[in-house]
Amino acid sequence: MTKTPTIMHVNLAKGFRGGERQTELLIKALAKHFEVKQIVACRDDSPLRDRLASVPNVSFLTANHQLSGHFAAPHVDIVHAHEAKAVHWAYLHKLLRQVPYILTRRVDTPIKEKWSNKASYRNAKMRVGISTLIAEHIRDKHWGEVEQIPSTLAHLEANRQEGEAFKAEFPNKILIGHVGALVDRHKGQTVLIDAASLLEKSHPALHFVFFGDGADKEELKAYAKHLGNITWMGFKNNIGDYLPFLDMFAFPSRNEGLGSTLLDVMDAGVPIIASRVGGIPDIILDQETGLLVPPNDSKALKEAIVTLYESPSLQEQLKAGATARLINYTPQKMAERYMAIYTR
Repeated sequence: MTKTPTIMHVNLAKGFRGGERQTELLIKALAKHFEVKQIVACRDDSPLRDRLASVPNVSFLTANHQLSGHFAAPHVDIVHAHEAKAVHWAYLHKLLRQVPYILTRRVDTPIKEKWSNKASYRNAKMRVGISTLIAEHIRDKHWGEVEQIPSTLAHLEANRQEGEAFKAEFPNKILIGHVGALVDRHKGQTVLIDAASLLEKSHPALHFVFFGDGADKEELKAYAKHLGNITWMGFKNNIGDYLPFLDMFAFPSRNEGLGSTLLDVMDAGVPIIASRVGGIPDIILDQETGLLVPPNDSKALKEAIVTLYESPSLQEQLKAGATARLINYTPQKMAERYMAIYTR
């Protein structure tokens, strides 16, 4: 590899969700801590373009699909594929341009036995899983060496005035927050709505605030329309303004690659209750950095909320444990781990 390595990050996603945020955080951390040149291959309408526009030594290549951009790409030392379509793009780029690549897998579903997956995984220089479960799924295929590199917290900025105004909307309430795409089959919002229903009369001080937007927004609102202890906050550009003003955080996902949102909640000093699925147990150690409950179990979630509500000492214990664990999830740490792979 050259003295100043050139890395091409590939992310062909249409929108901006957790994987794209982690792509952004990695690119920014590499630019801050290492002497590197970086190229981002993405769609012409990708939000990554605006979010990375001011980062030094970063340029862009238009790739609207797996077959796009290969011959317009400049020479690079290594390609890093950040999502499923990008993995196939990287494999094809190796065939066409002989450029090595690594891939990062962020979803906890087993990998399908398709020829395209076999070829693209086997030909990668390294396969990375962001959680123990994902790394094990890849290893089970025996398609090559696998490393585990978790996602990172974002060190979100917070506008205190905005947060205080939000908190003032709910006087004398204990706020239980949820942040995530409103897609129930993934994030399990109906489980939390059912828990809220169980608590509405017995614990009137508890109020549930849902942040986010998504395909199931209208259905979820209709499902909860009979409840007076739920507020839909919509999507917020800077969720960091609001997190520190929550009293608890509930994350009842049905499946989850890692749950990097939890890292930002921990960073904000908010105790967490989450479901024991996917990579979440890598972050949430039960009774140490948060509370874990079975997935799809609104009664267990309700009981955990009550337990945490009634025990301020447990809240402080979980917040302290979470803060201590965050040293393993910084952007610099993630950049160092990937840089070691790039330059190997």
